[in-house]
Amino acid sequence: MFENLSDRLERSFKLIKGQGTITEINIAETLKDVRKALLDADVNYKIAKTFTDTVKQKALGQDVLNSIKPGQLMVKIVHDELAELMGGKAVDINLKGNPSVILIAGLQGSGKTTFTGKLANRLKTKNGKQPLLIAGDVYRPAAIDQLKVLGSQIGVEVYTEDGSKDPVSIAKNGIKYAKTKGFDLVIVDTAGRLAIDEQMMNEIEAVKKAITPNEILFVVDSMTGQDAVNTAKEFNDRLNFDGVVLTKLDGDTRGGAALSIRSVVDKPIKFVGTGEKMDALDVFHPERMADRILGMGDIVSLVEKAQEQFDAEEARKLQKKIAKNQFGFEDFLAQIQQIKKMGNLKDLASMIPGVGKALKDIDIDDDAFKGIEAIIYSMTPEERTDPAIINGSRRKRIATGSGTSIQEVNRLIKQFDETRKMMKMMTGGPGKNMARMMGGMKR
Repeated sequence: MFENLSDRLERSFKLIKGQGTITEINIAETLKDVRKALLDADVNYKIAKTFTDTVKQKALGQDVLNSIKPGQLMVKIVHDELAELMGGKAVDINLKGNPSVILIAGLQGSGKTTFTGKLANRLKTKNGKQPLLIAGDVYRPAAIDQLKVLGSQIGVEVYTEDGSKDPVSIAKNGIKYAKTKGFDLVIVDTAGRLAIDEQMMNEIEAVKKAITPNEILFVVDSMTGQDAVNTAKEFNDRLNFDGVVLTKLDGDTRGGAALSIRSVVDKPIKFVGTGEKMDALDVFHPERMADRILGMGDIVSLVEKAQEQFDAEEARKLQKKIAKNQFGFEDFLAQIQQIKKMGNLKDLASMIPGVGKALKDIDIDDDAFKGIEAIIYSMTPEERTDPAIINGSRRKRIATGSGTSIQEVNRLIKQFDETRKMMKMMTGGPGKNMARMMGGMKR
């Protein structure tokens, strides 16, 4: 995500960071390169030009020429303007009404149905809502079945009308059903359509008029770049939607849609899809996205993902185990499972400042922990609880059982011992920790 743009911007800033003297001329050269980077990312030319003109005005107005660290100040100005270009701040979804009604619209193949399931899952788990999904796509044969499958995965009921080809009637009847059954949230999935398809556009306008939704979300495949932005404008002219959803942002996207769409339709990006799993949906934070584009990572989002998976009570129990030196491989295995639930490993690593660039050309498989898990599963319960008893013969048996080598088993046990020592060091008081760390440094 945004890798090419990040690389190009980094090269652009090197033009100015390496200069002994900063002048209007080399600021202009830097911003010319920034504009080229934005165009390569499929950002609209007018938006790219307006962006760099604004940055130039602010740079010259903030005494970049006389700044002690002009390169850093330029990066900050570009960061702030990138965030502003994408909307400035996160915007919440409107959940007023009983039930709240959300209408999902978008092009064919943009990922509307998958997003519908993800949104229901998010609002159910994070907001305590009781959602009902309405299958309003009566044209794509597999759409209703797909929504049913997603609904069963997340434990959410799906309203359907077998044989009906009237999406307006289905939507109205579905909302009536929701009211009688006590659902407080209704999400209406609709058929994908082309902006130039007048009949289909009239149909979704009719659905909107019939159900008066609290929120209309337009789903865009971010990999379509500038075409997605143009289509969003056509849809907005007809539907006046409330927000945009960017799907497939984990793919090889250049970022043009994310950077341009707010300027064109003046509607916020509310969510981004970052994978196929039902929990791979994030609130869009313009400031954090600007951080990531400029290679600064996104520690806040990483911490939030961790907090979603780590239970406070379990964390306290774990801390006690670490303090008593009772942290074993069973606990280690549980930590791995929690990390895996947080999402794509490479995407998680890229949130750490500086790591994203280092991992740019490295393929991190989501099964990266498979070898470690195999080794631990090959241990007996006693060995997992007390790794100190794992002698040479046990290591040989574990390696054979896990399909790995003795060297890999030895490496894991050594890394585990070092990790356990470090974790124990961090559980004591500040004075004790400092003494231990100093002692470790002397050794």
